[in-house]
Amino acid sequence: MKVLVINCGSSSLKYQLIDMDNENLLCKGLCERIGMDGSKITHQANGGKWAIESAMPTHTEAFAKVVECMTTGEGKVINDVSEIGAIGHRGVHGGEKFRESCLVTEEVIKVYEELCPLAPLHNPAGLLGLRAAKEAFGADMPNVIVFDTAFHATMPAKSYMYALPYEYYEKYGVRRYGFHGTSHRYVSLAAAEYLGKKPEELKIVTCHLGNGSSIAAVNGGKVMDTSMGMTPLSGLIMGTRSGDMDPSIPGYIMKQTGMSAAEIDSVMNKKSGLEGISGVSSDKRDVEAAAAAGNERAKLASDMLNYQIRKYVGGYAAAMGGLDCIVFTGGIGENDGKVRAEVCKEMEFMGVAIDAEKNTVRGLEINDISAEGSRVKVLVVCTNEELMIARDTKAIVEG
Repeated sequence: MKVLVINCGSSSLKYQLIDMDNENLLCKGLCERIGMDGSKITHQANGGKWAIESAMPTHTEAFAKVVECMTTGEGKVINDVSEIGAIGHRGVHGGEKFRESCLVTEEVIKVYEELCPLAPLHNPAGLLGLRAAKEAFGADMPNVIVFDTAFHATMPAKSYMYALPYEYYEKYGVRRYGFHGTSHRYVSLAAAEYLGKKPEELKIVTCHLGNGSSIAAVNGGKVMDTSMGMTPLSGLIMGTRSGDMDPSIPGYIMKQTGMSAAEIDSVMNKKSGLEGISGVSSDKRDVEAAAAAGNERAKLASDMLNYQIRKYVGGYAAAMGGLDCIVFTGGIGENDGKVRAEVCKEMEFMGVAIDAEKNTVRGLEINDISAEGSRVKVLVVCTNEELMIARDTKAIVEG
């Protein structure tokens, strides 16, 4: 079976076509500026890469362009869309309604739409993708949706509840949901396989570190706790997000500046984090370069991130009653050896030790950077959310 994996934004469409008989990637690409001037598609296949400007007023036209690229020219990988067995969609917020991946029906679409207030930037975009896919590929094409929040659905109430009046949870769904679940699931399963263990036998802390970052405590194959909350704003300092802070701060700043709730929300999500502290950039590489050049604010931003990661890892190890493995993944987790070293160097007391030379190696699917004798394994695992979505899609359609 060939599965087309879709990650839809309000003006973008990422795609991968994966042959699930051998899990080979056939092609991938990105449609940008959908509904705007200057829209284009970048398509990669057969060792080549093409950027094509094309009018895409809606996501339906974007899907048509994807099909054209997959079936014609040098980037051709299939003869006809009939070779595609199913479409797998990334869904960001499934709330409490969707605790696992599911086949898309009209009822699923209706419930997914009802969850839009929980993720106003992401769920509407996902709905656009679902509807456009049905229009472009026909009603007979199976569509499956895989939710970022689903892997975290195993959290106990003591982890996901906030200490607010209980009615806010009952009426409005105010609770911790967690995100990056597809990535956390993929890398925790990959780590267990690498270690030759069943997921049920392991206590793992997975660190998905990038422009958006989250950490999860995976105890016996199930999430016990995670750093992101009701929205992706809480937890670690991120590229432009503040992460955890005193909840009274927004109100205080609003009184001092006259900002509206929407304005302060924008500051916390888009102008804070590494960028807000360093004054340099939201990109960790730029921040590191500035810190190396003597920029004290950039150094502070890096130190804050490393400290917070270490604090979460240690806290989750305590919550699980032990730790067998730490997994680093995501753009920063996979590529920034300095972050990994700084996080792990203060955790020798927990049995964590890494090999400095192994920590410099890049490009491996799984890199064991543990030092000889380290009681806790430390792995760098390249995440593959698209493959996880494709696996779920294949299992659901065939099941």
